[in-house]
This record gives sequence, C-alpha cells and structure tokens, in this order.
Amino acid sequence: MRRLLLIAVVLCSSLAFAGASKLEIFGGGQYTHLDPNFNLTGWNAAVTLNLKGWLGATGDFSGVYHSGGLKFHTYAVGPELRANLPLIKPFVHGLVGGARSSSPGFSDSGLIGMVGGGLDAGGGTIAFRIVQVDWIATRFSNTINSNTKNFRGSAGIVIRF
Repeated sequence: MRRLLLIAVVLCSSLAFAGASKLEIFGGGQYTHLDPNFNLTGWNAAVTLNLKGWLGATGDFSGVYHSGGLKFHTYAVGPELRANLPLIKPFVHGLVGGARSSSPGFSDSGLIGMVGGGLDAGGGTIAFRIVQVDWIATRFSNTINSNTKNFRGSAGIVIRF
C-alpha cells in the first residue's frame, strides 16, 4: 500500500514539473454507507492534477466515523475525465487504493476500488462540489468475499490553481 502511494506521489510530482495546466484541491464532508448496515459521516479530500482540459490524475483521501468507535479511512489514485462547460464541470473517475477499518479491539487493512463522478459549479478560483457519488468495492485480509454494496456521497469546496 505504501509503495502504491509513493508511486502516485512521484508520478504526480513529475507531471507537475512537466507543465500541467491546473491543480484542483477539494475538501468537504461525506456520508458513507458500508454494507451490511453502517452509516458513517466524515471528511473527504482530493487533489487533481489536470493533464489536459478533459483528463486529470486524482489522489483521493477520506475518513468516516461511527459513534460506536468504527473508523474507516481510504486513500486512492486514478484517472478523472471532465467536461469543461462554462459554469459547471461534470466528471467521472476510477480510483484504486487502500483502506483501513478499525474499531475498539479490531483493525484491518485492505484494497478498495471506487467508480463514480460528480458535478462542480463555478467558473473561477473557488467552486463548489455540488455532489460526488462513488460506488466502493472493498477487499480486506480477514474477509473471504469482496464487499461491493458500499457507497459514498460528498460535497464541499474546490480551489483551483
């Protein structure tokens, strides 16, 4: 997992020095449903390096928490496709990475895959992520079967450089 994150950081850094046009930073809140029946809230952050007007590389990080002590953190990277309309920017992405789930007396790490998209509104330096929805597939080391009935919804602020 650490090697995957290191490779993503090196790739994004080298692309940034290669003359990428724009960097976007997103921060906001999220609601996550984890199967079988956990509803959690927390934060979501992402950094997108726009390589072309319609193609970017995204690093996504999040954490959600339940009052019973359950914590679920994710980190993922992948491509993002975007339509650059005057005031709205719909996007889709596919991300892969890792996750860590913990509760009192239990902790496990695993792999995740996310497919989703959203809609940013605003044409200037500051924009609003009206909605981002992701389907999340998880695979943890202590689990025999993959869990594919998870989803996440996020909203927040986008700052463009």
